[in-house]
Amino acid sequence: MAEQPSRRILIVDDEAMIRELLELLLARSGYITDQAESPEDALKLLEQTSEPPTSMLIDIQMPGISGGALANRIRSVCGSNMRLIAMSASEPEETQLKQFDAFLRKPFNEDELNKVLKGDRVVVSEPALKPHTTPVLNPTIYQKLAGSMSRENLDQLYQLCLSDCRRRMDLLHQAFKRSDEVEYRSQGHAIRGSCGMVGAAEMESLAWSIEKEGFAADSMDTLKDLMSACQRLEGILGERRVSINDDDYIRGGEEKTV
Repeated sequence: MAEQPSRRILIVDDEAMIRELLELLLARSGYITDQAESPEDALKLLEQTSEPPTSMLIDIQMPGISGGALANRIRSVCGSNMRLIAMSASEPEETQLKQFDAFLRKPFNEDELNKVLKGDRVVVSEPALKPHTTPVLNPTIYQKLAGSMSRENLDQLYQLCLSDCRRRMDLLHQAFKRSDEVEYRSQGHAIRGSCGMVGAAEMESLAWSIEKEGFAADSMDTLKDLMSACQRLEGILGERRVSINDDDYIRGGEEKTV
């Protein structure tokens, strides 16, 4: 029986980390991916390519052309057969989604991504973790990732996340020193998105606090906590723990039971 050709997906997101992370996850399912870092770049690629994608993953909160306007222009170039999937960290207005076939709220996991690519429009996120205190690593997400890819790819995925977060922590410090709260919140938003997708729950929670609260009396403490959380996650990953029960979570390098 002849093997079905891989489907091509265009990832449109202004965050390089999110594009790389999605490319790695999609490759596991046999997809061929292209990337665009802006709506303008996406339109240019579509007009020039001889092999258009069958689906597009589009962050609708990028600067420049709005999500709805971009979808309209894509439809005019590629027609109605293109599957357009909107991505956003917040709930968009229904009018923004009119031209889209599905919506994914960031952060989302690999299962949710595959569901919308196969035709689902509404995807229910995983339930919240049970522990009273936020774990360093969400075991459910980690187990799913570990079970769907090689050790090498899993390591690459988390190293991408850790490297990106460390770079953004430097940008957070710089934004705080020059009192640029808009940039400060923006970097928190970016960290939250990438950490959520790989189950780095403690860092995701701290980044959400940065994005939501902006400058606060304890901002420096939050930044220090974020750095410590990054180090704890790296330590846990270094131990290569993969056998985690659903009722357990990893914290500070040790397994704790709720």
